[in-house]
Amino acid sequence: MPFARNFLAGDAHAQTIPDGGHAERMERVVTDGAHGGGTIGGQVIAATEDDLGLLLPPRPRAHDPGRVRELELVARETRVELVRGTGFDAAAYNGTVPGPVIRVAHDDDLRVWFTNETPHPHTIHFHGTHRADMDGSLEPVPPGASYLYELKARPWGMHLYHCHTKPLASHIARGLYGAFIIDPPAPRRRAQEVVLVMSGFDTDGDGANDWYAFNGRPFQYDGRPIQVKKRHPVRVYLANVTEHDPVISFHLHGEMFKLFRTGTTDAFELTDTVTLAQGERCILEIDFEHTGLFMFHAHQSRIADKGMAGWFQVVDGPAPIVPTAGPGSLYGDEFADCTPCLGELGAKALLKY
Repeated sequence: MPFARNFLAGDAHAQTIPDGGHAERMERVVTDGAHGGGTIGGQVIAATEDDLGLLLPPRPRAHDPGRVRELELVARETRVELVRGTGFDAAAYNGTVPGPVIRVAHDDDLRVWFTNETPHPHTIHFHGTHRADMDGSLEPVPPGASYLYELKARPWGMHLYHCHTKPLASHIARGLYGAFIIDPPAPRRRAQEVVLVMSGFDTDGDGANDWYAFNGRPFQYDGRPIQVKKRHPVRVYLANVTEHDPVISFHLHGEMFKLFRTGTTDAFELTDTVTLAQGERCILEIDFEHTGLFMFHAHQSRIADKGMAGWFQVVDGPAPIVPTAGPGSLYGDEFADCTPCLGELGAKALLKY
């Protein structure tokens, strides 16, 4: 299709993917979402279905070269609540920061209808390989217009998508980014899977981040640990899109993980800390040998103290332990009044395993 013909007037509509079980997960990509819900104590905001959709990736699909996958992404301006009493004027894909998790298989033909409903030009740039006219850097999509991105999903690994119009820092920092997973032809080993996108928020416009978060909300996994099963593999799709900071590290307490950089090969190293520049991503695999609470956080203390910290709660047996409050080790005062703190977000992660 010629480049000029990819501009479309009016709203673009994606087709529902009619594939049992997975179609529901793809609906999360094409359905509007928004930050919401009340506070659950301290500065943590209660979990919503959007929060769950950003933590849990869609189910993987079998390798089927040439299969067409379609979805719709819409850029809108919205105001999100980061912590109690602190809002942030965001630009978001489908209403969430980060945008929806997109998951396809290697060699899928991906068609993404993008509509810009903001007053500023925007695009979508997908990491990976594609034609030049599909890059999202050549022609901004003006307000009110739409664009059809068509690409072959390659190579397999953990990738990103984000806006690529100038000024880049402003567009990414305001929330136009998301995780883009391409599964390999041979399935990875069965695992409990979560997505963690690291980012920062400059709420006063001085070019420095005031808050940091996994999946868009400071402290959310400190108040509600992510519950996983002992001796069952845990796979983390990890990405850093933090603006204004050169690098961010990710450190896990009490266990080592296999580090697959970008996830495009089977080569790994064993470590408990990885440092990522903006745009870098990786896949981590963890086999917890002990039950209990194990912290993960940015190893820059000032960044962890401002929201980029959480916990895995490792449980044994058929039923997860649902806590009544977060551990509160670093942030005890903030969670002194934590009612209710049902832990539903983490507990539901086990339903996919």
